[in-house]
Amino acid sequence: MKTVLRRVVVPLVAVLVGLLPGVVAVEQASALTKMTHAQATAIFRAAGITWSSSGNCSNRNVATCTSFDQINDSTVYGVRTLKTASGCAVNITGGTETGHASGTYSHWNGYKVDIAVYTCVSNYIRNTFTRIADRGDGAQQWKSGAGNIYANEGNHWDITYFNCGGC
Repeated sequence: MKTVLRRVVVPLVAVLVGLLPGVVAVEQASALTKMTHAQATAIFRAAGITWSSSGNCSNRNVATCTSFDQINDSTVYGVRTLKTASGCAVNITGGTETGHASGTYSHWNGYKVDIAVYTCVSNYIRNTFTRIADRGDGAQQWKSGAGNIYANEGNHWDITYFNCGGC
């Protein structure tokens, strides 16, 4: 209910504040609002974002599945922002399922997704975001203006969403 209320109140405030010169209000998804697999896939489907799993399943407790249970809303909206801004096909190959590295900003905790390495989206990331230092494991990284991190792991992009990237 809090998220729904925020999504109604914030745009209303933005419209009212927008009438005042020099004042800007931006809606931002909260990194602490969790979604179910069904909620996330509905948003992905509506945006034309696809997903796949080697196990052809969505059970969060099975490493070969691709699950979105307990994904942060900012991650879902961040992927949608990437798709919209880039105009590229986006296929998610990893979500909140077990089997990824642990940590605060992990897949399990809802901050990360893996997407397929397609030429279009790879070119967009490399040409739009800022190249930063390689990750400890050697993966090349780019940082968006919003602060989200895109790491090229060779066979997929490992993306950490701290926010929705201007959703």
